Amino acid sequence: MQYANWVVNAAQGDLGMSYSAKKPVVDRMLEALPGTVMLAGTALVFTLLYALPAGIISALNRNKWVDYVLRSLSFVGVSMPSFWLGLVLIYIFGLKLGLVPIATSRITPIGVILPAATLAVVIGSKYMRQVRLVILEEMEKDYVIGARARGVSEMKILFGHILPNAVLPLITILGVVMGWLLGGVAVVEMVFSWPGLGNMAVYAITMRDYPLIEGFVLWVALAYMCINALIDASYILLDPRLKRERA
Repeated sequence: MQYANWVVNAAQGDLGMSYSAKKPVVDRMLEALPGTVMLAGTALVFTLLYALPAGIISALNRNKWVDYVLRSLSFVGVSMPSFWLGLVLIYIFGLKLGLVPIATSRITPIGVILPAATLAVVIGSKYMRQVRLVILEEMEKDYVIGARARGVSEMKILFGHILPNAVLPLITILGVVMGWLLGGVAVVEMVFSWPGLGNMAVYAITMRDYPLIEGFVLWVALAYMCINALIDASYILLDPRLKRERA
């Protein structure tokens, strides 16, 4: 009965009262949401700036020294724990160089750089390998071989044929990453004292604030559902063939 009452109230926008914050759960989550959205957006931009060019260059130079270097760097990035990398960046750029503030607990454009960079290194290293794999698969298909046989330049094949066909799988992977980021990256947010949903969720668990934990879990589920719906809708816009198949 308690769960049924909670579902009915949640459908009306009432998630209960937070034990620790002494305010409605929705209000407490809205306070933490801007920090998570800002961190997720910045980390996503950094990831794309790093992973897309690196993955494409690695694929075009398959089994060459550039490919080996980029793959080695991505392996190091995937292997590094995010909390350790965050502490190293704080020590270098915050403590030694004094370029960014340390543990300010405020949402600032400068303060978001280090946590976003930490996430971009870890996520971008994984995404770069996915980009490389997708590009390599497209490069081995018949339409690419036929274009080369007709004398089409490699750059035209890449930007005119390979990348447009590789967009759909890459967007799918990126959607999963975005859902994970919007859920709040608790470890990184705690290391940098970033006021986001992940930091809020860890504090709620520590304080046994069950209404706030339930609200957070609901938010994560809704975020993934909405992003998946947007990705499915983008398929039709990006690939006209799907629209013709549905018709």
